[in-house]
Amino acid sequence: MSDTTAEAPAAPAATAPVRGGPGSVTDRLRSPRTYAVLIGSLLLLVLPFYLDRFWLQAGLFAMAAAIGAIGLNMLTGATGQLSMGHAFFLAVGAYGYSVLAGESGTENGHALTGLGLPTWLAAILAVLLAGAAGGIFSPIAGRLRGAYLGIATLALIFIGQHVLFNAGSLTGGYNGRNVPPLSVFGFTFDDSELVVAAVPFGSSEKLWYAGLLALLLSALFARGVLRGRPGRAMNAIRDHRIAAGVMGVPVARYRAGVFVLSSMYAGLAGVLLALVFQRTVPEYFGMILSLEYLAMIVIGGLGSVAGAVVGAAFVSLLPQVFTHYSDSLPLVSAPGTGGLAPGEASRYLYGAAVVAVVLFLPGGLARLGLARAKKPAAPKNPGEKS
Repeated sequence: MSDTTAEAPAAPAATAPVRGGPGSVTDRLRSPRTYAVLIGSLLLLVLPFYLDRFWLQAGLFAMAAAIGAIGLNMLTGATGQLSMGHAFFLAVGAYGYSVLAGESGTENGHALTGLGLPTWLAAILAVLLAGAAGGIFSPIAGRLRGAYLGIATLALIFIGQHVLFNAGSLTGGYNGRNVPPLSVFGFTFDDSELVVAAVPFGSSEKLWYAGLLALLLSALFARGVLRGRPGRAMNAIRDHRIAAGVMGVPVARYRAGVFVLSSMYAGLAGVLLALVFQRTVPEYFGMILSLEYLAMIVIGGLGSVAGAVVGAAFVSLLPQVFTHYSDSLPLVSAPGTGGLAPGEASRYLYGAAVVAVVLFLPGGLARLGLARAKKPAAPKNPGEKS
Protein backbone atom coordinates (compact mmCIF):
# COMPACT_ATOMS: atom_id res chain seq x y z
CA MET A 1 0.00 0.00 0.00
CA SER A 2 1.48 3.28 -1.10
CA ASP A 3 1.72 6.14 1.28
CA THR A 4 -0.69 8.78 0.01
CA THR A 5 -0.45 11.10 2.99
CA ALA A 6 0.95 14.47 1.94
CA GLU A 7 4.09 15.31 3.81
CA ALA A 8 3.72 18.43 5.93
CA PRO A 9 6.09 21.20 4.95
CA ALA A 10 8.97 21.61 7.31
CA ALA A 11 9.00 24.69 9.50
CA PRO A 12 11.42 27.27 8.24
CA ALA A 13 14.60 27.27 10.24
CA ALA A 14 15.84 30.44 11.83
CA THR A 15 18.27 31.96 9.43
CA ALA A 16 21.28 33.91 10.52
CA PRO A 17 22.60 36.73 8.40
CA VAL A 18 24.60 35.25 5.55
CA ARG A 19 28.21 36.27 5.58
CA GLY A 20 28.54 39.11 3.15
CA GLY A 21 24.78 39.37 2.74
CA PRO A 22 22.60 42.39 3.41
CA GLY A 23 22.56 43.40 7.05
CA SER A 24 25.64 41.36 7.97
CA VAL A 25 28.62 42.76 9.82
CA THR A 26 30.77 42.39 6.72
CA ASP A 27 28.23 44.30 4.65
CA ARG A 28 28.14 47.15 7.17
CA LEU A 29 31.94 47.31 7.31
CA ARG A 30 32.07 47.57 3.53
CA SER A 31 29.40 50.24 3.31
CA PRO A 32 30.32 53.68 1.92
CA ARG A 33 29.32 55.25 5.24
CA THR A 34 31.97 53.22 7.09
CA TYR A 35 34.65 54.24 4.61
CA ALA A 36 33.58 57.88 4.89
CA VAL A 37 33.84 57.74 8.70
CA LEU A 38 37.30 56.17 8.55
CA ILE A 39 38.57 58.69 6.00
CA GLY A 40 37.07 61.59 7.94
CA SER A 41 38.63 60.37 11.20
CA LEU A 42 42.05 60.02 9.59
CA LEU A 43 41.73 63.49 8.08
CA LEU A 44 40.86 65.04 11.45
CA LEU A 45 43.90 63.38 13.04
CA VAL A 46 46.39 64.73 10.50
CA LEU A 47 44.96 68.26 10.10
CA PRO A 48 47.19 69.83 12.82
CA PHE A 49 50.21 68.95 10.71
CA TYR A 50 49.00 71.03 7.76
CA LEU A 51 46.64 73.79 8.95
CA ASP A 52 47.72 77.13 10.35
CA ARG A 53 46.66 78.51 13.72
CA PHE A 54 43.61 80.37 12.36
CA TRP A 55 41.92 77.27 10.98
CA LEU A 56 42.87 75.15 13.97
CA GLN A 57 41.21 77.66 16.29
CA ALA A 58 38.16 77.73 14.01
CA GLY A 59 38.00 73.94 14.22
CA LEU A 60 38.29 74.05 18.00
CA PHE A 61 35.43 76.58 18.15
CA ALA A 62 33.37 74.15 16.07
CA MET A 63 34.21 71.25 18.42
CA ALA A 64 33.18 73.27 21.48
CA ALA A 65 30.00 74.37 19.73
CA ALA A 66 29.25 70.76 18.76
CA ILE A 67 29.55 69.58 22.38
CA GLY A 68 27.19 72.29 23.57
CA ALA A 69 24.79 71.65 20.68
CA ILE A 70 24.62 67.93 21.49
CA GLY A 71 23.50 68.78 25.02
CA LEU A 72 20.91 71.26 23.80
CA ASN A 73 19.65 68.79 21.20
CA MET A 74 18.98 66.19 23.88
CA LEU A 75 16.94 68.79 25.76
CA THR A 76 15.13 70.50 22.91
CA GLY A 77 15.25 68.01 20.05
CA ALA A 78 14.73 64.75 21.95
CA THR A 79 12.67 65.91 24.95
CA GLY A 80 10.89 68.93 23.46
CA GLN A 81 12.03 71.41 26.12
CA LEU A 82 12.84 74.87 24.74
CA SER A 83 15.83 76.51 26.44
CA MET A 84 17.02 80.04 25.76
CA GLY A 85 19.61 80.06 28.52
CA HIS A 86 22.25 77.71 27.12
CA ALA A 87 24.85 80.50 27.01
CA PHE A 88 24.49 80.93 30.79
CA PHE A 89 25.75 77.39 31.43
CA LEU A 90 28.61 77.86 28.97
CA ALA A 91 29.60 80.90 31.03
CA VAL A 92 29.41 78.87 34.24
CA GLY A 93 31.79 76.29 32.78
CA ALA A 94 34.23 78.85 31.34
CA TYR A 95 34.38 81.12 34.38
CA GLY A 96 34.19 78.20 36.78
CA TYR A 97 37.35 76.76 35.27
CA SER A 98 39.08 80.18 35.32
CA VAL A 99 38.30 80.74 39.00
CA LEU A 100 39.05 77.19 40.14
CA ALA A 101 42.33 76.90 38.24
CA GLY A 102 43.47 80.54 38.41
CA GLU A 103 45.59 82.19 41.05
CA SER A 104 44.58 85.15 43.16
CA GLY A 105 46.11 88.46 42.08
CA THR A 106 45.45 91.82 40.47
CA GLU A 107 44.55 92.21 36.79
CA ASN A 108 43.18 95.30 35.01
CA GLY A 109 42.55 97.00 38.33
CA HIS A 110 40.55 94.07 39.76
CA ALA A 111 41.65 91.96 42.69
CA LEU A 112 40.89 88.53 41.27
CA THR A 113 40.06 85.48 43.34
CA GLY A 114 41.43 82.09 42.35
CA LEU A 115 41.68 78.74 44.08
CA GLY A 116 44.75 77.49 42.22
CA LEU A 117 43.52 73.92 41.86
CA PRO A 118 45.15 71.49 39.40
CA THR A 119 43.79 72.39 36.00
CA TRP A 120 42.50 68.91 35.17
CA LEU A 121 40.57 68.87 38.45
CA ALA A 122 39.32 72.41 37.81
CA ALA A 123 37.97 71.34 34.40
CA ILE A 124 36.03 68.43 35.94
CA LEU A 125 34.68 70.58 38.76
CA ALA A 126 33.65 73.30 36.29
CA VAL A 127 31.52 70.79 34.38
CA LEU A 128 29.99 69.59 37.64
CA LEU A 129 29.40 73.22 38.66
CA ALA A 130 27.44 73.81 35.46
CA GLY A 131 25.44 70.67 36.22
CA ALA A 132 24.77 71.95 39.75
CA ALA A 133 23.55 75.26 38.30
CA GLY A 134 21.23 73.29 36.05
CA GLY A 135 20.13 71.23 39.04
CA ILE A 136 19.11 74.39 40.91
CA PHE A 137 16.95 75.37 37.94
CA SER A 138 15.75 71.81 37.21
CA PRO A 139 12.59 71.93 39.41
CA ILE A 140 11.37 74.75 37.19
CA ALA A 141 12.44 72.85 34.06
CA GLY A 142 10.56 69.78 35.28
CA ARG A 143 7.27 71.63 35.55
CA LEU A 144 7.35 74.07 32.63
CA ARG A 145 7.37 73.31 28.93
CA GLY A 146 7.41 75.02 25.57
CA ALA A 147 7.48 78.80 25.45
CA TYR A 148 7.03 79.04 29.23
CA LEU A 149 10.33 77.26 29.85
CA GLY A 150 11.97 79.36 27.12
CA ILE A 151 10.91 82.57 28.85
CA ALA A 152 12.04 81.25 32.23
CA THR A 153 15.48 80.27 30.92
CA LEU A 154 15.75 83.64 29.22
CA ALA A 155 15.98 85.14 32.70
CA LEU A 156 19.20 83.19 33.21
CA ILE A 157 20.87 85.23 30.46
CA PHE A 158 20.03 88.53 32.14
CA ILE A 159 21.08 87.25 35.56
CA GLY A 160 24.30 85.83 34.15
CA GLN A 161 25.22 89.01 32.30
CA HIS A 162 24.65 91.10 35.42
CA VAL A 163 26.86 88.83 37.52
CA LEU A 164 29.60 88.59 34.90
CA PHE A 165 29.87 92.35 34.48
CA ASN A 166 29.66 93.24 38.18
CA ALA A 167 31.35 90.41 40.11
CA GLY A 168 34.80 91.81 39.30
CA SER A 169 36.67 89.71 41.83
CA LEU A 170 35.52 86.52 40.11
CA THR A 171 35.07 87.47 36.47
CA GLY A 172 37.37 90.47 35.98
CA GLY A 173 34.45 92.68 34.97
CA TYR A 174 34.12 93.99 31.42
CA ASN A 175 37.67 93.01 30.45
CA GLY A 176 37.36 89.42 31.65
CA ARG A 177 40.22 87.38 33.05
CA ASN A 178 43.00 85.17 31.76
CA VAL A 179 42.53 81.40 31.52
CA PRO A 180 45.26 79.08 32.85
CA PRO A 181 46.37 76.44 30.31
CA LEU A 182 45.25 72.88 30.87
CA SER A 183 47.84 70.49 32.29
CA VAL A 184 47.31 66.71 32.45
CA PHE A 185 49.95 64.40 33.94
CA GLY A 186 52.63 67.02 33.46
CA PHE A 187 51.73 67.70 29.81
CA THR A 188 50.69 71.33 29.39
CA PHE A 189 48.47 72.52 26.54
CA ASP A 190 50.19 75.87 26.10
CA ASP A 191 52.34 77.58 23.48
CA SER A 192 55.58 75.98 24.66
CA GLU A 193 56.96 74.48 21.47
CA LEU A 194 56.74 70.74 20.96
CA VAL A 195 58.11 69.34 17.70
CA VAL A 196 56.25 66.35 16.27
CA ALA A 197 57.39 64.98 12.88
CA ALA A 198 59.25 68.25 12.21
CA VAL A 199 56.04 70.23 12.86
CA PRO A 200 56.01 72.66 15.84
CA PHE A 201 52.98 72.04 18.06
CA GLY A 202 51.58 75.01 19.98
CA SER A 203 48.49 75.31 22.14
CA SER A 204 46.07 75.01 19.20
CA GLU A 205 47.69 71.82 17.89
CA LYS A 206 47.73 70.26 21.36
CA LEU A 207 44.17 71.27 22.19
CA TRP A 208 43.00 69.88 18.85
CA TYR A 209 43.37 66.30 20.04
CA ALA A 210 41.92 67.09 23.47
CA GLY A 211 38.90 68.65 21.75
CA LEU A 212 38.50 65.65 19.44
CA LEU A 213 38.55 63.28 22.41
CA ALA A 214 36.02 65.36 24.34
CA LEU A 215 33.72 65.56 21.31
CA LEU A 216 33.99 61.83 20.62
CA LEU A 217 33.17 60.84 24.21
CA SER A 218 30.31 63.36 24.37
CA ALA A 219 28.81 62.11 21.11
CA LEU A 220 29.09 58.43 22.06
CA PHE A 221 27.50 59.01 25.46
CA ALA A 222 24.64 61.03 23.96
CA ARG A 223 24.11 58.42 21.25
CA GLY A 224 23.89 55.70 23.89
CA VAL A 225 21.36 57.72 25.88
CA LEU A 226 19.18 58.50 22.86
CA ARG A 227 19.20 54.92 21.54
CA GLY A 228 18.48 53.33 24.91
CA ARG A 229 15.52 53.30 27.24
CA PRO A 230 16.05 56.92 28.42
CA GLY A 231 15.96 58.09 24.81
CA ARG A 232 12.66 56.33 24.16
CA ALA A 233 11.21 57.92 27.29
CA MET A 234 12.47 61.35 26.21
CA ASN A 235 10.88 60.96 22.78
CA ALA A 236 7.61 59.87 24.37
CA ILE A 237 7.63 62.99 26.54
CA ARG A 238 8.29 65.13 23.48
CA ASP A 239 5.55 63.54 21.37
CA HIS A 240 2.84 63.18 24.02
CA ARG A 241 3.69 63.86 27.64
CA ILE A 242 0.28 62.73 28.97
CA ALA A 243 0.54 59.36 27.25
CA ALA A 244 4.12 59.03 28.50
CA GLY A 245 2.95 59.64 32.05
CA VAL A 246 0.19 57.05 31.68
CA MET A 247 2.79 54.51 30.50
CA GLY A 248 4.76 55.07 33.69
CA VAL A 249 7.40 57.57 32.55
CA PRO A 250 8.20 60.06 35.36
CA VAL A 251 7.83 63.13 33.16
CA ALA A 252 8.96 65.80 35.63
CA ARG A 253 11.97 63.73 36.74
CA TYR A 254 13.08 63.07 33.16
CA ARG A 255 12.71 66.72 32.20
CA ALA A 256 14.75 67.81 35.20
CA GLY A 257 17.42 65.16 34.60
CA VAL A 258 17.85 66.01 30.92
CA PHE A 259 18.11 69.69 31.83
CA VAL A 260 20.99 68.91 34.22
CA LEU A 261 22.70 66.73 31.60
CA SER A 262 22.34 69.46 28.98
CA SER A 263 23.84 71.97 31.42
CA MET A 264 26.87 69.72 31.97
CA TYR A 265 27.40 69.47 28.21
CA ALA A 266 27.27 73.26 28.03
CA GLY A 267 29.76 73.49 30.90
CA LEU A 268 32.21 71.22 29.06
CA ALA A 269 31.81 73.34 25.94
CA GLY A 270 32.48 76.46 28.03
CA VAL A 271 35.69 74.98 29.45
CA LEU A 272 36.95 74.14 25.96
CA LEU A 273 36.04 77.61 24.69
CA ALA A 274 37.91 79.22 27.58
CA LEU A 275 41.01 77.14 26.83
CA VAL A 276 40.89 78.11 23.15
CA PHE A 277 40.23 81.82 23.77
CA GLN A 278 42.75 81.89 26.65
CA ARG A 279 40.58 84.69 28.07
CA THR A 280 36.96 84.88 29.19
CA VAL A 281 34.93 87.94 28.13
CA PRO A 282 31.41 88.50 29.57
CA GLU A 283 29.77 89.94 26.45
CA TYR A 284 30.42 86.72 24.50
CA PHE A 285 28.00 84.73 26.69
CA GLY A 286 24.88 86.69 25.80
CA MET A 287 21.59 86.31 24.01
CA ILE A 288 23.13 85.96 20.55
CA LEU A 289 25.11 82.88 21.62
CA SER A 290 21.95 81.14 22.86
CA LEU A 291 20.16 81.93 19.60
CA GLU A 292 23.11 80.56 17.65
CA TYR A 293 22.85 77.27 19.52
CA LEU A 294 19.17 77.02 18.69
CA ALA A 295 20.06 77.66 15.04
CA MET A 296 22.66 74.87 15.20
CA ILE A 297 20.23 72.16 16.25
CA VAL A 298 17.49 73.30 13.86
CA ILE A 299 19.80 73.44 10.85
CA GLY A 300 21.56 70.19 11.69
CA GLY A 301 18.50 68.21 12.73
CA LEU A 302 16.49 68.03 15.95
CA GLY A 303 17.01 64.97 18.12
CA SER A 304 20.14 63.80 16.27
CA VAL A 305 23.72 63.73 17.55
CA ALA A 306 25.08 63.94 14.02
CA GLY A 307 22.71 66.81 13.32
CA ALA A 308 24.05 68.74 16.30
CA VAL A 309 27.62 68.30 15.04
CA VAL A 310 26.76 69.30 11.47
CA GLY A 311 24.74 72.32 12.56
CA ALA A 312 27.46 73.44 14.98
CA ALA A 313 30.10 73.23 12.28
CA PHE A 314 27.92 75.22 9.87
CA VAL A 315 27.03 78.02 12.29
CA SER A 316 30.41 78.35 14.01
CA LEU A 317 32.64 78.09 10.93
CA LEU A 318 30.64 80.43 8.73
CA PRO A 319 31.78 83.68 10.44
CA GLN A 320 35.38 82.44 10.42
CA VAL A 321 35.25 81.72 6.68
CA PHE A 322 33.68 85.12 5.95
CA THR A 323 36.31 86.87 8.08
CA HIS A 324 39.19 85.07 6.40
CA TYR A 325 37.94 85.68 2.87
CA SER A 326 36.24 89.05 3.37
CA ASP A 327 38.49 90.69 0.77
CA SER A 328 37.37 88.37 -2.02
CA LEU A 329 33.69 87.86 -1.12
CA PRO A 330 31.07 90.22 -2.57
CA LEU A 331 29.07 92.45 -0.18
CA VAL A 332 31.31 91.41 2.74
CA SER A 333 33.97 93.74 4.12
CA ALA A 334 36.48 93.56 6.92
CA PRO A 335 35.19 94.49 10.40
CA GLY A 336 35.26 98.24 11.07
CA THR A 337 35.32 99.35 7.41
CA GLY A 338 31.66 100.40 7.29
CA GLY A 339 30.31 97.60 5.08
CA LEU A 340 28.57 94.36 5.91
CA ALA A 341 30.71 92.71 8.59
CA PRO A 342 31.44 88.96 8.35
CA GLY A 343 29.53 88.28 11.57
CA GLU A 344 26.43 90.05 10.31
CA ALA A 345 26.62 88.34 6.92
CA SER A 346 26.93 84.93 8.54
CA ARG A 347 23.89 85.59 10.74
CA TYR A 348 21.84 86.54 7.68
CA LEU A 349 22.93 83.36 5.95
CA TYR A 350 22.24 80.88 8.72
CA GLY A 351 19.01 82.73 9.51
CA ALA A 352 17.96 82.02 5.94
CA ALA A 353 19.16 78.44 6.40
CA VAL A 354 16.89 78.04 9.44
CA VAL A 355 13.88 79.20 7.40
CA ALA A 356 14.81 76.90 4.50
CA VAL A 357 15.25 73.89 6.79
CA VAL A 358 11.94 74.49 8.57
CA LEU A 359 10.05 74.85 5.28
CA PHE A 360 11.72 72.29 3.03
CA LEU A 361 13.87 69.97 5.16
CA PRO A 362 12.31 69.38 8.60
CA GLY A 363 14.83 66.65 9.42
CA GLY A 364 17.81 68.97 9.05
CA LEU A 365 21.02 68.62 7.07
CA ALA A 366 22.01 65.38 8.80
CA ARG A 367 18.90 63.60 7.47
CA LEU A 368 19.90 64.12 3.83
CA GLY A 369 22.56 61.42 3.84
CA LEU A 370 20.54 59.23 6.20
CA ALA A 371 17.51 59.27 3.92
CA ARG A 372 19.63 58.28 0.93
CA ALA A 373 21.33 55.50 2.87
CA LYS A 374 18.00 54.02 4.02
CA LYS A 375 16.27 54.31 0.63
CA PRO A 376 14.92 50.78 -0.09
CA ALA A 377 16.11 49.04 -3.20
CA ALA A 378 13.60 48.09 -5.91
CA PRO A 379 12.16 44.58 -5.30
CA LYS A 380 13.63 41.96 -7.56
CA ASN A 381 11.29 39.99 -9.84
CA PRO A 382 11.14 36.42 -8.51
CA GLY A 383 11.17 35.05 -12.04
CA GLU A 384 14.19 37.07 -13.07
CA LYS A 385 17.43 35.16 -13.26
CA SER A 386 20.32 36.53 -11.30
